[in-house]
Amino acid sequence: MPASAQTPEVEFPSSPTSFTDSLDRAAMSATARFTGNVSPAAVALAWADWAMHAATAPGHQLNVFRAFAAIDKPTTSRRAKPSGPHVADRRFRDPLWDQPPFAWWRERFLRAENFVDTMTGEIPGVNRHHRDVVRFMARQWLDMFSPSNFWYLNPEVINAVRDTQGQNLVNGAQRWWSDLHDMAAGHAPGAGPQACKAFCVGHDIAATPGKVVYRNAYFELLQYAPTQTQTWREPILIVPSWLLKYYILDLEAQHSLVRYLVAQGHNVFMMSWHNAGPKARGRGLDDYLNAGLLTALREVRRLTDNAPVHACGYCLGGTLLAIAAATLARETPQGGGASARGDGNENWAERQAKGETERDMLASVTLLAAQSDFSEPGELGLFIDASQVAYLEAMMWRQGFISGEQLAGTFQLLNSRDLIWSRLMHDYLLGKPAQTTDFTVWNADTTRIPARLHSDCLRELYLNNALATGTLKVGGLPVALSDIRVPMFVVATERDHISPWRSVYKMHLLYNGDLTFALVSGGHNVGIVCEPGHPTSHHRVATRAAGAAYRDPEEWFGATPARPSSWWPAWQAWLLAQGSGQSIAAAWPPARSLCDAPGAYVLER
Repeated sequence: MPASAQTPEVEFPSSPTSFTDSLDRAAMSATARFTGNVSPAAVALAWADWAMHAATAPGHQLNVFRAFAAIDKPTTSRRAKPSGPHVADRRFRDPLWDQPPFAWWRERFLRAENFVDTMTGEIPGVNRHHRDVVRFMARQWLDMFSPSNFWYLNPEVINAVRDTQGQNLVNGAQRWWSDLHDMAAGHAPGAGPQACKAFCVGHDIAATPGKVVYRNAYFELLQYAPTQTQTWREPILIVPSWLLKYYILDLEAQHSLVRYLVAQGHNVFMMSWHNAGPKARGRGLDDYLNAGLLTALREVRRLTDNAPVHACGYCLGGTLLAIAAATLARETPQGGGASARGDGNENWAERQAKGETERDMLASVTLLAAQSDFSEPGELGLFIDASQVAYLEAMMWRQGFISGEQLAGTFQLLNSRDLIWSRLMHDYLLGKPAQTTDFTVWNADTTRIPARLHSDCLRELYLNNALATGTLKVGGLPVALSDIRVPMFVVATERDHISPWRSVYKMHLLYNGDLTFALVSGGHNVGIVCEPGHPTSHHRVATRAAGAAYRDPEEWFGATPARPSSWWPAWQAWLLAQGSGQSIAAAWPPARSLCDAPGAYVLER
């Protein structure tokens, strides 16, 4: 392993500095164990703010009374013709819900939802974050009582009971018991070792042939074997998020973005992050930038005769890439920094002495479902405020990291209708057989995130919104996205609960160059992993030229027609347009490699 892998670990910077600080952290950590890492102070403050203002708002109270009275409003005819649920609410999409008495139960529930929305709506003086927390919690409680969750109120389940003589409920009980065993063993429900045998990492998924060409303590660099004798001159470097294993972009062959790019003649590299343990608690955002992404960029250029790189980042990997691109675009040289710590990076003075510019190093930047402005992070922001971050830091101080299992509950709550209640109906009430997919296996293959890195992201990106406001510093100097000069392709997804598309769209306000924005169907993962020929997918794509006037997201959406199928071919054509158009002989195998892909880091548990 290179010397860079032996960098000394440092203490988590927010560790207590005195006995009393340690006592406070220990108390908060103990409380967090019983509250699921949720700050009771944050919840109490939200409810107190809402309740005290609601008690002194007679106009709001009148609206709430009207919404409550409308819950029992009779339908206009014997055969109800309800307006139907919201498009995104898939609990009532079966036509059987249009028949009485099921339509009445549905309408009553939807009116109850309207009552809750009115009750937790705008009240003068209520903090917006507190209002959103109260509304979210109220809706979570209400969703528990949806008629779709009860077999005797759900026409789909009643029909299944009749058709199977109740066998669906027996099968559902067996699924429930199996899921309990999985959770007791520390696995995700339905993703135990037996269920995941059909998709083996390195054979069925993460199986695109390649080599590990570099490794340090932070990541392995994978280079994929070309399938053609010629490849395009500019390589592609993919930066995944450290929240997940990289092979979300290299699932089964038909779902693999990596395999698609290789088939199009690209020389593709992938970063595979190290699954950090307690000893890595002191690794922060600066370390992941310098010893991680910038080191990977240097290695890719070294292996490709210093060709400019098409850099692509997914989720927080895209945020890190945006920071890196802004750092490279900064004209002021800086001493020390990464190279002073011995991680092998060239310092800025050396790079400028060689006459290299940002455009020499990067051919383009692509951000996939990645936020740069975190002022409106969607429902994820409900779990992020000063009190909540303090509780998370106390928990991470105790164990040195935050695990994927601890984050999974939060993400499930954000999309509970699809990930919790739809599963209850599909798996337990309808008794459908378990279907293990490549997505299922990937989703269960969780990672650990160093304490300092998670704290840096929460405080700098979410709480302070430092990247968008130009206050984020790298090497002691601020970075600004407006400094970036290379063309940019930004992808957002329509049903993203982690990186809402309107938030991703704010890159139009932060970056001044040529920006191509694509809005694709699906959610945070399924929308990105959408192969050509997908029968139900669509996308919108348009380019804002440098210097053009800003359009708000609603205007952009209305003016940009939807195109059928995947966004991958549109991106592929854009990549070729940003390159030199030159092809070179594919050099394979690499002169030096450490092992075959997918490498060792992705297999760490």
